Amino acid sequence: MKILKDILYKVAIEAVKGSTDIAINKMDFDSRKIEVNDVFVAIRGSISDGHDYIEKAIQQGAVAVICDMFPENIVIGITYVQVKNTNSALAFMAANYFGDPSQNLKLVGITGTNGKTTIASLLYQLFKKAGFKVGLLSTVKILVDDVEYKATHTTPDSITINHYLKEMVKNGVEYCFMEVSSHGIHQKRTEALHFVGGIFTNLSHDHLDYHPTFAEYRDVKKSFFDNLPKTAFALSNIDDKNGQVMLQNTAAKKLTYALKTYADYKAQILENQLSGLLLKINGEEVWVKLIGTFNAYNLLAIYGTAVELGMESLEVLRLLSDLESVSGRFQFIVSASNITAIVDYAHTPDALENVLKTINDIRTKNEQLITVVGCGGNRDKTKRPIMAGIASDLSDKAIFTSDNPRNEDPEVIITEMEQGVAPQNYKKTLTITDRKQAIKTACQLAQPNDIILIAGKGHETYQEINGVRHDFDDMKIVKEILDQLHK
Repeated sequence: MKILKDILYKVAIEAVKGSTDIAINKMDFDSRKIEVNDVFVAIRGSISDGHDYIEKAIQQGAVAVICDMFPENIVIGITYVQVKNTNSALAFMAANYFGDPSQNLKLVGITGTNGKTTIASLLYQLFKKAGFKVGLLSTVKILVDDVEYKATHTTPDSITINHYLKEMVKNGVEYCFMEVSSHGIHQKRTEALHFVGGIFTNLSHDHLDYHPTFAEYRDVKKSFFDNLPKTAFALSNIDDKNGQVMLQNTAAKKLTYALKTYADYKAQILENQLSGLLLKINGEEVWVKLIGTFNAYNLLAIYGTAVELGMESLEVLRLLSDLESVSGRFQFIVSASNITAIVDYAHTPDALENVLKTINDIRTKNEQLITVVGCGGNRDKTKRPIMAGIASDLSDKAIFTSDNPRNEDPEVIITEMEQGVAPQNYKKTLTITDRKQAIKTACQLAQPNDIILIAGKGHETYQEINGVRHDFDDMKIVKEILDQLHK
């Protein structure tokens, strides 16, 4: 049991009705999970407003309510705390409740449109190989050193974050690498965390279903760096036009990385093959198993971060050469008949263009490049025609299919994608709504030495249709089909 006033430390309180000197069991923002002696935090969401469930939470046993506006019906014996922002309040309350665990870790946040998962996961891998106990909070999974937990969001809610950070501290974890999404920043989920460093990858077209403008999306990302302490470092990709913007107001140590411009951490691609990259990083050559220009940026960010965290630069290069690619990120197999199938999470125009350009840079042009791509439902609609245009432009054949349609009609999504196809590319495109059939068709069209890219879902092992998740693993399916077709 905790005392309510203790977990309200640093919360911007506007008014109180009742006593804060009461024992509470736990807190939650989901009224369905409230039990006897709990605190209910009323969060205003995009779909529902927690303030509408205050009465229900009290009926289920809540002894205190955190809200940004007192309800009309005040129940005697219940403590009500009016705060400036309930998202912010939840962040500080969760940190206090779990003993402020981020203070006892070296926590590094990675933000940007693309590359967050790869950088966070490879930093985890690198520090594990260096012999440290490490934590990971990512889109793909949560790791408390060697123990794995399922991830549900890129940046979990404040309670979940602090719960796992406490587990890390308990298990002697020294470093934790965390993906920080624009949703997570905007909803204050990271506000009460203590970061020793922040990384900016890049900024491109995404999440405009959530953020009303690109400028707001950029400024939300920037606010993460604005709030870093002077004891932290801010490492930014200045080849991206928003790279310097991220560093403008930060109190943290300002550091840059780039392939094209002068920077603190500089890399040059000497060789780019399907087997890997030969890079020159700050004057030293290193061979790595990852592929493509986008991974050169990711590896450079990892190198810079490891050096800033105190690792010796030559040791970092040695560890970089041993890193394995992340699940669903440019993951490829070669079939018995020499067809290469690549599965990648590319679900934004920029990411898709990067992957296709990487393949085109590596291939001889004597083979076909067949791309299978869809766009998610109930998400940013403006990127649909752009992604279809990129796929049809940079592939020999593009098959438009279903991704995670969620609650939208997949055929409507595909029709919106098709609007972006240039007239000269019409004959290069096919529409097959069923994703498995689309992958099968790509495999049937492929000849020896051809390349198939299956984009959009990457590591996901499900397809979400009408709110129901069905088992679906792009890599597993393409392997099975190629094995059957080319025995």
